[in-house]
Amino acid sequence: MRTLVIETATAACSTALLEDGAVIAAAHEVVGRGHAERLLPMIASLPDGGRAQHILVDCGPGSFTGVRVGLAAARALAFGWGASLGGYSSLALLAAAAFRTDPGMHMLASVIEGGHGEVFMQTFDAPLRATGPLASLRPEIALVQIDSRFAVGGGVRLIAGINPARADAEALPCAADAPLLPPEFSTLAPVPLYGRPPDAKPIAA
Repeated sequence: MRTLVIETATAACSTALLEDGAVIAAAHEVVGRGHAERLLPMIASLPDGGRAQHILVDCGPGSFTGVRVGLAAARALAFGWGASLGGYSSLALLAAAAFRTDPGMHMLASVIEGGHGEVFMQTFDAPLRATGPLASLRPEIALVQIDSRFAVGGGVRLIAGINPARADAEALPCAADAPLLPPEFSTLAPVPLYGRPPDAKPIAA
């Protein structure tokens, strides 16, 4: 079975085509805010135009616009192709890739830039087990909760006082790392995972 993976939750835009769990083609670019313009051409450049029986998409947390772009494309393609659709978390994908890079690492914190000066963070143990819930935190609170863990992800740049030897601020989620996710991390409902309540409040009746 073929799976198309779509990753647009952060500054990176990436796609991967999997055949029975193995990557047969992939593309990855750091585009900042250009996901809507780059995503469909990236998919079209894959073998068979990226057509697959299953689509796996990053649900967040991350950029509000990026998450929506990825989910909209995934839903449209799944409808057009009659494909099944599942989701995963950007934080889990970051953690899985970091554990693969350093097999000796036993625990870490995935950190992505959030809104209003906060960061999205979740802690994990190897090989991949969530040890805390997704949370939107002030950087100084995140620093305390990171404690002795290695920190990975672009949100690290917002955390003053973190040990640079214990952090990777350059890491971004990459679609080609999706095979590292166990089933329990790759079967989320394909809906946005914002990580914090909406800023807009409904008008009271």
